[in-house]
Amino acid sequence: MEPKRCLQGRWLGEDDIEQVGLWLQERPDWSRKRLAKGLCERWDWRDSRGRLKDFAARSLLLKLEAEGRIRLPALQENKRRPPRSVTPLPSWQPPPARQARLEELLPLEVRVIEPGRPEAGRWAFYLDRFHYLGFRVVGENLGYLIGDARGQDVACLLFGAAAWKCAARDRFLGWDQRQRIGGLSQIANNTRFLILPWVRVKCLASHVLGRVSRRIQADWQAKYGHRLDWLETFVETGRFAGTCYAAANWRLVGRTQGRGRQDAQHRRAVAPKKVFLYPLS
Repeated sequence: MEPKRCLQGRWLGEDDIEQVGLWLQERPDWSRKRLAKGLCERWDWRDSRGRLKDFAARSLLLKLEAEGRIRLPALQENKRRPPRSVTPLPSWQPPPARQARLEELLPLEVRVIEPGRPEAGRWAFYLDRFHYLGFRVVGENLGYLIGDARGQDVACLLFGAAAWKCAARDRFLGWDQRQRIGGLSQIANNTRFLILPWVRVKCLASHVLGRVSRRIQADWQAKYGHRLDWLETFVETGRFAGTCYAAANWRLVGRTQGRGRQDAQHRRAVAPKKVFLYPLS
């Protein structure tokens, strides 16, 4: 039987990859976005709601190109759209500061963000207004809005695609380049974590991380059709200590060299970060 491997939740053999390459060659004038959508239509590759999985297809094509198996058209820089702006909440006023014991907030309500629902607007607004990195969503992603027992919002989280390269992570996992390319789709990066600034509750952050870590496997599988093996996050040294991740049993595996996700020139561009991992399997 022909050996196959899993890319973005889809099992491909050598014949499948060759067919993708031939299919791309027949469409030299298509953009990367159109190719990803067309590949989904060709495979009838959809999520549980029937939507084309074009972000997953785009990631799959990029990984095959990185391996030298296919060749994609050049990026069309002039056609990139600016990031979507976040709609302000009408008549919103900051709530009064709130100090409490964790027990007073329990049980917490963990809500998965679904586009078009009221909590999605509040979640995006909070991250855009109060997180120091702002709000940005690309590729496969999963958001959570956390409410307390009275239904009041207390925290937001966003998970997205894993960092393409991270020496500390790859060394800890024992990955060579081929293993890294094959394993990235099984890692989700906690790119945003925000306890709302008017909430002051000891141990709330680690409790939230624990709740989300125990359910994200099923939530990700339901949305994208493939499992996760690890969670990762990068904590900026000098700004945060990462105490809540350590308290939630995430493991500190090293530090970055301060080059950022898109640094191709090996120049220090951002502050070094602590690298934390959490196993899901």
